[in-house]
Amino acid sequence: MAVVYGVNPVLEALKSGTVEGLVIAEGRGGAPLKRLLKLAEDKGIEVIFREKGYLDRLTGKAVHQGVLCFCPEFSYVAVDDIIRRRADSYKDNLILLLDSVTDPQNLGSLIRTAHCFDVNGLIIPEKRAVSVTSAVVKASAGLARRTPIARVTNLAQTIEFLKEQGFWVYGAVAGSGEDIREVNFRGNIGLVMGSEGKGIRPLIREKCDFLVSIPMGSGVDSLNVSVAAGIILFDIYRKRDRVTPRSTDKNI
Repeated sequence: MAVVYGVNPVLEALKSGTVEGLVIAEGRGGAPLKRLLKLAEDKGIEVIFREKGYLDRLTGKAVHQGVLCFCPEFSYVAVDDIIRRRADSYKDNLILLLDSVTDPQNLGSLIRTAHCFDVNGLIIPEKRAVSVTSAVVKASAGLARRTPIARVTNLAQTIEFLKEQGFWVYGAVAGSGEDIREVNFRGNIGLVMGSEGKGIRPLIREKCDFLVSIPMGSGVDSLNVSVAAGIILFDIYRKRDRVTPRSTDKNI
């Protein structure tokens, strides 16, 4: 059983219907709590009130905001499931692949950004990378449980598989790639983002069809991986072919 904590992650878990118990810190109040309690009541989920120290122990003293819930362990999906998950409003697929991202906060932010920009799902490697933990769910504002994520043994082979399925694979690199403003970004796309310190590994870099870079001012040579992914995904988002043009897009 996994522990999910924080107001927004718990809210998302309640919406998904996967919660098996809700715990509230004694003395916790406010409008967000009332919403959580109402959802729990509607879904027949047991609610218990405990001292704050109990929640501290279960979360390792993380910032839990006085609420947590118990859910089944995170369930990964197959790569084929991610390919099939393309939104009906788009003509082509968009998948985010992460090469050795090790920081839970970054992975959570990447999941949240991917969800906001209508990415089919994410692919992460089993080794030398963070998995989807409670900290990742919290950093994603709970969206990790609404975003398909595949965990693969060999990222290079997965890239080759995507190519066989008609994907163009773009690797994000610092400085040496084509300016994203000049890139078409059409067709089925796999975007590869590298690790926080070393970027994309040489083998994965070789597997990419194209290398792209974000133009930056002088004195800056790289961005945080989650920030860089947000910039590139937004650029892809605005260039993607839609089945029916949207009249308005939600503000991010």
